[in-house]
Amino acid sequence: MKQKLEALHEEARKKIMESGNLDKLNEVRVAYLGKKGELTAILKSMKDVAPEDRPKVGQLVNETRSRIEGLLENHKKALADAKREAQLKAEVIDVTLPAKKARIGHRHPNTIALEEVERIFVGMGYEVVEGPEVEYQDYNFTKLNIPEDHPARDEQDTFFINKEICLRSQTSPVQARTMEQGKLPIRMIAPGRVFRSDEVDATHSPSFHQIEGLVIDKNITFADLKGTLEEFAKELFGPETKTKFRPHHFPFTEPSAEVDVSCFKCGGKGCRFCKGSGWIEILGCGMVHPNVLRMCGIDPEEYTGFAFGVGLERIALLKYEIDDMRLLYENDIRFLNQF
Repeated sequence: MKQKLEALHEEARKKIMESGNLDKLNEVRVAYLGKKGELTAILKSMKDVAPEDRPKVGQLVNETRSRIEGLLENHKKALADAKREAQLKAEVIDVTLPAKKARIGHRHPNTIALEEVERIFVGMGYEVVEGPEVEYQDYNFTKLNIPEDHPARDEQDTFFINKEICLRSQTSPVQARTMEQGKLPIRMIAPGRVFRSDEVDATHSPSFHQIEGLVIDKNITFADLKGTLEEFAKELFGPETKTKFRPHHFPFTEPSAEVDVSCFKCGGKGCRFCKGSGWIEILGCGMVHPNVLRMCGIDPEEYTGFAFGVGLERIALLKYEIDDMRLLYENDIRFLNQF
């Protein structure tokens, strides 16, 4: 039995040394020490050994097991060390190379301008409301007092998905949806992306952003509108800013006006930035048309209100003196790093 165990040990040693990886080594362990291994088979044959010899044979089997386990453990460590050494050679780090810089992003100029406008109006008690970019014509046109034959319904001006649905050409549909809810009074701004069939140039894009505001309450007058927009202009462009209202026409407001601010570059004296006029146009506004109130379920005899709309890109272009709107969308890191 002793010779048999010695031969088994030698056979196991050779197979262990020939194992070139951990998987092969595990196969050897199972073959000799597993439940169906060679040593287990010898232990099961102990019933054929004379009772007086069983302790000695058992001791020999245990010694052989310990020796084989020792060989397995040593070779396992050697294989692991060799693998680690090969890995270190393959993954050499050149410490002389310059370190990779952590590039931390920041807000886009459009986002900076939007957050500034939101801060101003939220400070006045307004809430920020959003709505769908894909809109029903009923909300995009009809409920805003734009009838079927209005030029804004021309397919050349607006992107139509089908006869009833289009990409919104303004964020005014959000105002109509809010008025329909009937929760009065209303003080809200509606920022968001809008779409129009415009050619791309320094001041136009088929996709841009608007911020539209709406106030509905009892006894709201044009004086409230003027005071609100004057305060907005001073907060955005500086306390010395003056405002000028020029009569205009919008289907959804009556009376309507366009608003100019005194040039913050020259203080109203006239310069290249304001084209010598001393004034810069920033937005359109007016008192909500009674037809719009009726179509949205509000009694115009009891409630009045005003609305205004400003292009977000226009605010960014003016505030940061950018002369080409396309710069905002080209993702040129040299341009964006300036903000």
